[in-house]
Amino acid sequence: MPSSDYDPASLPDLLPLYYRRLFPFSQYYRWLNYGGVQKNYFQNREFSFTLKDDIYVRYQSFSTQNELEKEMQKMNPYKIDIGAVYSHRPNQHNTVKSGTFQALEKELVFDIDMTDYDDELCYDFGFRHLLWVYSGRRGVHCWVCDEAARKLSVAARSAVAEYLSLVKGGEETVRKVVLTDPIHPFIRESLTVVEHYFSQYALQEQNILSNKESIDKVLALVPEDILLKDLLQHFQTEKNPEKRWGRLKALAKNKQAAVKKGQYFEKEIMLQYCYPRLDVNVSKGVNHLLKSPFSVHPKTGRISVPIDLRELETFDPFDVPTISLICEELDRPRKGEEEEEEDETKEKENEKDVAERRKIRDYKRTSLAKYVKYLDQFLDGMARSWKGELLRKSDLQKDF
Repeated sequence: MPSSDYDPASLPDLLPLYYRRLFPFSQYYRWLNYGGVQKNYFQNREFSFTLKDDIYVRYQSFSTQNELEKEMQKMNPYKIDIGAVYSHRPNQHNTVKSGTFQALEKELVFDIDMTDYDDELCYDFGFRHLLWVYSGRRGVHCWVCDEAARKLSVAARSAVAEYLSLVKGGEETVRKVVLTDPIHPFIRESLTVVEHYFSQYALQEQNILSNKESIDKVLALVPEDILLKDLLQHFQTEKNPEKRWGRLKALAKNKQAAVKKGQYFEKEIMLQYCYPRLDVNVSKGVNHLLKSPFSVHPKTGRISVPIDLRELETFDPFDVPTISLICEELDRPRKGEEEEEEDETKEKENEKDVAERRKIRDYKRTSLAKYVKYLDQFLDGMARSWKGELLRKSDLQKDF
């Protein structure tokens, strides 16, 4: 559904329906409870809500999934942020002794631009449980959910974030990537990925060698006047971006054989245009809040949904459903639903069971279904590690 079909003015009417019938509370609680391995883990988690007219409510916390559901259905937040797990319940932070309310744990999180990105994080740090989430507009968030990642100190988080940050500096910085010899194995692995996508992503989609303004920015990264002169002459007659880049690479290869200074400039250019830009400040703080999965982007109306890395090649942010689309899909009758309604009235189930069944069926009737399935698959993988931890704790208790 085109984003133009979403009207921000309709959000106050759509949110109650979304939270009542479509938000995947069961999976959401299952994720943030982490199998109940650690006592009060969910109860001590901070949530913050942004309400209508930018009213910001921090230090929300909930004892159960049901309590979270009721409060979200009552407040209908425009935006949900997830914070740290604290030493005390966040909603009681004003009642505890000054200085004792401390942020203890949180997922290691990364806020990156929408670019092709590899799973290098797993290999370099041994992390396995990475939840990738589209922000609803231009960004992608990575939630590293391994227990070891959640327990990292501020200093350790900063070190990891700095290690992964290759593109540094703002608009005023011309050369944002500086490589030194020898190139780190992590950077070499990243270059392998970047080289695979560079032609499509930089030459074709960004058109970095197709118009004067873009060309000037690339040439500003070429280290010597003699090379610049050669490239400018070549570009006068050669208009094909692929062949222009081929000439630049050939000059870089000749330079590498002759001198050491600036020998990796073509690799620096590739990384500058294709390597993701990380917001380091988001990753550093344990108490930093980050937009929650399945929150709605108020401007685009798109749902912040999990991404399956196996389908990254075909992922299109414009295909992500808007809240208006999934609410509209609820009203479309589906074959067999009348029989289901009759079965429900015949079965002697309590109201809670019926309500839960309806909620599950509701999101499955919409474009949201496949994204909830991605979260389910992610949680199944994590559950295996939770079970192992619970068994370990059980064995330890038997020993005493």
